[in-house]
Amino acid sequence: MKLYSFWRSLASFRVRIALNLKGVAYEQIAVDIDRRQHRDGAYAALNPQMALPSLVLDDGTVLTQSLAILDYLDEACPGPALLPEDAKGRARVRALAAMIACDAHPLTTPRVQRYLTEVLHVDEAARVAWLRHWAAEMLVAVEAQLAGHAATGRFAHGDAPTIADVCLAGHVIFARNQGLDLAETPTVQRVFDAAMALPAFVSAHPLAQPDTPEAMRRKPAAP
Repeated sequence: MKLYSFWRSLASFRVRIALNLKGVAYEQIAVDIDRRQHRDGAYAALNPQMALPSLVLDDGTVLTQSLAILDYLDEACPGPALLPEDAKGRARVRALAAMIACDAHPLTTPRVQRYLTEVLHVDEAARVAWLRHWAAEMLVAVEAQLAGHAATGRFAHGDAPTIADVCLAGHVIFARNQGLDLAETPTVQRVFDAAMALPAFVSAHPLAQPDTPEAMRRKPAAP
């Protein structure tokens, strides 16, 4: 498999986590959004939406949209399930994932930020306020869904990671990058910490990718 991704792309982060959890080997091909390589002819031919990530299967099939890719991987690849066995549990996990991937994340993508600054001409303070608002609103919403719910365990649903945790990890990292404090969302913080203790999440981290700028790369912990 070939994964077209960008180190800072949270949607790509989701797919890297899932591939790691499934133990699937893949080649990672960097597409630099900052340099607008996603709009180059070659990548546009691969994914006409010109968005990341894209997963190219061994037979040449191109899969797009991170949640659809996660569903495919869960159906096609052996390994730990990313969705619960029961229908109600699957609906809850999918709802948690969609809150982040479909409601919050689209409001903060680079193309939205470019529209804010290049077309609407909002200043830097307004851009940052926009990002912080939507990041904080979703943290509170997810906390309300997790805290005290009988199905919440070590992770967002039960005691094994699901696509809800895959999506939550990226949102928490984004929120922290915006300077938000998670003190008021302790369940989100606890679930995030449990996820980021797993090697599959650690190795998929945006600051640990081949195309991560050297100055920003995560340094190994001292022995």
